[in-house]
Amino acid sequence: MIEGGRNFRREIVSVIGGSGFIGRHVVGALAEAGWRVRVICRHPELAQFLQPLGAPGQIAFVRADVKDADSIHKAAAGSTAVLNLVGILAERRRQTFEAVHVKGAAAAASAAKETGAQAFIHISAIGADEGSSSAYGRTKARGEAEVRRIFPEAVILRPSIVVGPEDQFFNRFAAMARLSPFIPLIGGGHTRFQPVYVADIAHAVVKLLDTGAFRGQVLELGGPEVLSFRELMQYMLRVIHRWRILLPIPFGLAKVMAWPAQFLPGAPLTPDQVEMLKRDNVVSDAAVAEKRTFEGLGMEPEGIEAVVPPYLVRYSPAGQFEVVREAIGEMLRAR
Repeated sequence: MIEGGRNFRREIVSVIGGSGFIGRHVVGALAEAGWRVRVICRHPELAQFLQPLGAPGQIAFVRADVKDADSIHKAAAGSTAVLNLVGILAERRRQTFEAVHVKGAAAAASAAKETGAQAFIHISAIGADEGSSSAYGRTKARGEAEVRRIFPEAVILRPSIVVGPEDQFFNRFAAMARLSPFIPLIGGGHTRFQPVYVADIAHAVVKLLDTGAFRGQVLELGGPEVLSFRELMQYMLRVIHRWRILLPIPFGLAKVMAWPAQFLPGAPLTPDQVEMLKRDNVVSDAAVAEKRTFEGLGMEPEGIEAVVPPYLVRYSPAGQFEVVREAIGEMLRAR
């Protein structure tokens, strides 16, 4: 069908949490692929920035909350596919891990099943484990179990730490480096991560919808590099051209420091996050062997060198002018 000068389909994909960090990239990728997109979120008035990602009428907005199952059911009505991208890293008032990761996942899966959706994709996380010492990991695992129980054909995606222009990882520590003489390395900075570019997750979602592949399976998504937290901080400091002390902090002390920090705006660190850092956050050997990864989708994920510098440059001493300064330096050296 042609509207607004673009070809797009009649089918609707409902994206629960479409205005979040991962959601905005998924909405853009779906729109580019021609899907009609229904963004389901708590505050549609704050999600209007997504409109330019599609043709007129291609992206619609509906108010609903995963903590209110009835609202999600009504919002998802008539969808060909439903995506649940809602998750939290820290609890705040009614936004608890139990309410969002477990009951919210169940509400989303139930809405997809009862409204007749043909596909359901649920974003979880590497580290989802009912035996985890962190409430985040335990509730992510229980949410997955609810999804499998209600919608057995669902595809569950477990990404490692997600990076991109709006991320809360590199941006947070780069902002800290502008003001603080040191960067804390919790547990010595030995925890390993496999950073995955948010746009790669979005394109994986589109590919899964287009092909119908991996129904009823769990995919683990990580980028091409496995790096320790220390190595990631060293990389970040090189990119923003700053020198800072990398200060190892034992897990026990970090947990004591995290107790008051969890009540600050934005919850910069919580005791549960300290627990999460006790385990590596990388794609499992089983997922690699069974090709339940980007490789199984025929994709080659981008490395951090290709995606991180452009959005971290604003944290360098010269800000966005750092790029100009480096270009001039290259010209002078070439003479």
